[in-house]
Amino acid sequence: MMPMSRRQWLGAALSMPALVRGQGCGAHVVVVGGGFGGATAARYLRRYAPQLRVTLVEPARSFYTCPFSNHYLAGLRGWDSLRHGYDGLRAAGVQVVHAQAVDVNAARRSLQLADGSRLQWDRLVLSPGVDMRWNALEGYDEAAAGRAPHAWKAGAQTRLLRRQLQAMADGGTFVMVIPDNPFRCPPGPYERASLVAHYFKRHKPRSKILLLDAKNNFSKKALFLQGWKALYGGMIEWVSLAGDGQVVRVDAAALEVETVFGARHRGQVLNVIPPQKAGFIAGRAGVVDDSGWAPVRGENFESRQVPGIHVLGDASLAGPMPKSGFAANNQGKMVAAALAAELQGRPPPAAVYANTCYSLVGPGYGISVAGVYRAQEGRLVDVPHTVGISPLDADAAFRAAEARHGAAWYAAIGAAIWCG
Repeated sequence: MMPMSRRQWLGAALSMPALVRGQGCGAHVVVVGGGFGGATAARYLRRYAPQLRVTLVEPARSFYTCPFSNHYLAGLRGWDSLRHGYDGLRAAGVQVVHAQAVDVNAARRSLQLADGSRLQWDRLVLSPGVDMRWNALEGYDEAAAGRAPHAWKAGAQTRLLRRQLQAMADGGTFVMVIPDNPFRCPPGPYERASLVAHYFKRHKPRSKILLLDAKNNFSKKALFLQGWKALYGGMIEWVSLAGDGQVVRVDAAALEVETVFGARHRGQVLNVIPPQKAGFIAGRAGVVDDSGWAPVRGENFESRQVPGIHVLGDASLAGPMPKSGFAANNQGKMVAAALAAELQGRPPPAAVYANTCYSLVGPGYGISVAGVYRAQEGRLVDVPHTVGISPLDADAAFRAAEARHGAAWYAAIGAAIWCG
């Protein structure tokens, strides 16, 4: 048998199987979380098995995406362009319940909501995103985030950070604290630095950006460093773990941070991205291990801790697969296909997944990294020879094309998940 090419693997990962419709399958699947993972799973469950009852539980009436929120910070995109509603999912036959899930009884297959009501389920899909690990950095709690925002959940924090950047005087310093892996959107901090630099270059050209990192390496590092030098000169300074970049204490009132070896850095705007963990309801369901994340089986993202519960998106611990919107969307399709097959008594589909992370270094300057993954003995592994990354020697036309591809992906994915 000839080995599959990267293109063939990617095609297999992105084209979900056309499942034969089941006969009278009335099972109830409850999905918690209306973001890239959960909303996708709910929509595709209805598509693959229309007989299923599918309920999506999401407290917010509108979902604002973390992907492309960095564009908003730089003034390249309006706030409303990040907004998605749930009418399209309702039109697809998904029952949408705007409520907060507060507890899970796996033995009784019951989900408790904040209003005291309960939903019974045959299968439960959790896609709750991330929560911040408050006080993992000394002094950084929820109150401190009101002064030194993380802006790592799109919403009020994002808008606060933009106001702070706009109010900062020319010549000031924007300090960003970056956590160790794993965390939501590994290239995200570096794209944020890029686009804040673009904003400064246009409006506050004497300003500086200081990145204090708990790692020695990061996604697309060489590409980002090349782009920063080409577009922004010496505006951005990145300090690695080896260079004493790991922050251990935050004084939000003074807009000051302290590193492992006692160096103190103060900014006019302080953006602290703290360590993270799976969203609250994952802990209540008992699917989280000591890492703070939910380990899953690669074939269908079923919890390794609690049978009958599936965890996808940023909350899951999925081996080499990163925590990204693209990955969560792909996982949602795959989990929907696997559940539809199981509940209709059909063989499961081949478990192949894909991810692409697009980043914008500046307007018309895009870079990306892509990978394909498959299940092997219950775990996800990289498919050999499928990793793709933007070339360092690409010309301006190539970078511009990648920027367009990223924008096209965002437009297409939003329409496919949330629109009618």
